[in-house]
Amino acid sequence: MKKILAIAAAAALTAGVSAFAANPFSDVSTDDWAYQAVSDLSDQGVVEGYPDGTFKGERNITRYELAQIIARLMAKEDQLNAEQRATLDKLAGEYADELANLGVRVSNLEKKVGNIYWSGDARMRYQSKSLDQKDGWNGRMRINVKGQVNDSTYVQGRFDNEMDFQNNAADKNDTTMDQLYVNHNFGKDVSVRLGRQPISFGDQAGWLNNGHDGYDGGQIAYNNGKLSLTTGYGQFNSTYGDFKGDANDSNKSDFYFARGAYDFNFAKLGVDYISFQDKHNVVEEGKIDAAGTKGKVNFEGTKPELLGVNLNIPVQQFNVFGEYWKNTTAPSALEDTAWNAGLSYGAANWKKPGTWDLSVAYNSVGDGVYLGASGWQTNILDAVAPAHQLKFWNAMGDVTLAKNVQLHAEYAFAADADKGEDPDDAWTVSLNYKF
Repeated sequence: MKKILAIAAAAALTAGVSAFAANPFSDVSTDDWAYQAVSDLSDQGVVEGYPDGTFKGERNITRYELAQIIARLMAKEDQLNAEQRATLDKLAGEYADELANLGVRVSNLEKKVGNIYWSGDARMRYQSKSLDQKDGWNGRMRINVKGQVNDSTYVQGRFDNEMDFQNNAADKNDTTMDQLYVNHNFGKDVSVRLGRQPISFGDQAGWLNNGHDGYDGGQIAYNNGKLSLTTGYGQFNSTYGDFKGDANDSNKSDFYFARGAYDFNFAKLGVDYISFQDKHNVVEEGKIDAAGTKGKVNFEGTKPELLGVNLNIPVQQFNVFGEYWKNTTAPSALEDTAWNAGLSYGAANWKKPGTWDLSVAYNSVGDGVYLGASGWQTNILDAVAPAHQLKFWNAMGDVTLAKNVQLHAEYAFAADADKGEDPDDAWTVSLNYKF
């Protein structure tokens, strides 16, 4: 492609962006058909000429030069309309490798049709479970769809299907939509969401991480790149938000939450708050552990109120992390604290085969804190309710085998239960795909 044609196309993307153009190049005259486009883009800092003051528009443009133009346009993305952004996203996807070499991060490279964006993930997983439960061999596929309504608003949903390869009778054999919400941005830093949406607490994939369905409700968030604040109200979905063995169905209980985090560059500090609005009651029938003991979570009619703080400290390729939670209203019969501390190394990049990461952490989780769902893929936390307080080590690792293909493994070991028998080790390995 001739350089002058590429510049004309780029100029179409920036139509409407203010500029005060002057003739920047000695070989582009005011009579040239592309004069205005070249002048405008030069004034905006999108294109640059050669040291001798020429533009050389008749020379074929290289992929690297075009990637430089795309990178500069991406820096002005907030000034573009929805249609211009869609075109820029397609260009960013086509030139992702060149942009990566320039140090430009390209996110959300989904396949798009008009204003509809598609992406997804799939997993093939084997689980060796603790508590004398049967091992698992299962698969999952999730499809994300995002509709760009206008420059400020989009609607997003997620379709999910899971299969049990060992037990066909356990298959749901249907596809459900487990997320559906609308998001409206007010400027660059503030957004409001309403609907069935994901939610996470803390900063590790642990005992308070995102449940499968998230929650039904609304939230308002602020994020300026350093400080992030989120507050919302609603009801948890599925089993997320159900304390193990609690007679009260927490996903029918309203809750309020607030989150805040600040990036100090040398460390990131986060604070979380969860307040249930309904009283939780005594349980008579709980989970049966390996020893045949019924696990009980007796909240004695209290309204659980949890407060957490987390800290991440990066040190070159390492990351030191820790988290502490307390149920401030838990009765004395429950263990009201949970904490962990760990160390990680590396970063498995989905786009770069051979990259990997590894982490190990020590965990202590009380039955008055664990909400009944986890981002971990072993079932070690099922032992929290009968154990009262469960202490264990957890190791996790990822390696990128090919572009958008990762191998994931987890191992929970050396578990120590305050009550009853100590649960056996549990581990899992899975192949994960993104598209």
